[in-house]
Amino acid sequence: MAAMTASLTRGSPSGRPSPLPSRERVGVRDGLLTEPRWVRALLIGVTLVFLALFLVVPLASVFTEALRKGWGVYLASIREPVALAAVRLTLLTAAVAVPCNLVFGLAASWAIAKFRFPGKNILLSLIDLPFAVSPVISGLIYVLLFGARGVLGPWLTAHNWHIIFAVPGIVLATIFVTFPFVAREMIPVMQSTGTDQEEAALVLGAGGWQTFFRVTLPTVKWGLLYGVILCNARAMGEFGAVSVVSGHIRGVTNTIPLHVEILYNEYNFSAAFAVASLLAFLALITLAAKSYVEHRFQHEH
Repeated sequence: MAAMTASLTRGSPSGRPSPLPSRERVGVRDGLLTEPRWVRALLIGVTLVFLALFLVVPLASVFTEALRKGWGVYLASIREPVALAAVRLTLLTAAVAVPCNLVFGLAASWAIAKFRFPGKNILLSLIDLPFAVSPVISGLIYVLLFGARGVLGPWLTAHNWHIIFAVPGIVLATIFVTFPFVAREMIPVMQSTGTDQEEAALVLGAGGWQTFFRVTLPTVKWGLLYGVILCNARAMGEFGAVSVVSGHIRGVTNTIPLHVEILYNEYNFSAAFAVASLLAFLALITLAAKSYVEHRFQHEH
């Protein structure tokens, strides 16, 4: 104690303990570290410039080019039969892939967060696999499995089942590249809630499904909805894996991104940007829904 007192009084002319640095002196205010005003202005300015160059300007250019020749050309480009077929296929693919990933994400996150079992780390690694593998490679895997010369190709051909260059292949490829989103959003949310509520429900006599639907699911609903939104956005905008397995058959296996590519390669820029504006509009809706879910989640927690 004497040594501590001596260290505090050392350098003090009056011999009294020198005061500790004030919060303002070390740059702390209201529990937050603060920086000089010019540093904050510089950081904010760099962020705004980056967003303007890489987000706002490209987004505005899409709608500008789409409407360059007027609303008549814009609506005609969207109403083309092949464009409507691409929109329907995109919505169908998302309508199948998102519920499948929803079920898988719930099951996987519940098992990983609430239980201990051998191979848990392996399951986590497998969930992250689509993030590490190129979408083009994942599409090629399905070609090697289900293509005419693939492992299961001869058997599928003998039974007149078509997966590659057909809708099932597009759905499978989309499911593969999007299945981590729900699970990866749900795992930390379920881990943060712990197991006390589920254990209390089981002690009071609730069954497994009752515990899941009445205790677990209500506490993670916003995290679940957040994962679904991200999964749906990726499903509608996927290009690489779908491009490999689709065959680019107009009006049959072209999704919106593939249809935009074909129109652009044909120098039909007005139609390409018109169809691309649909994806941009869906992206804005997704962003608004994502912001709403984040706000509700922070409000409840």
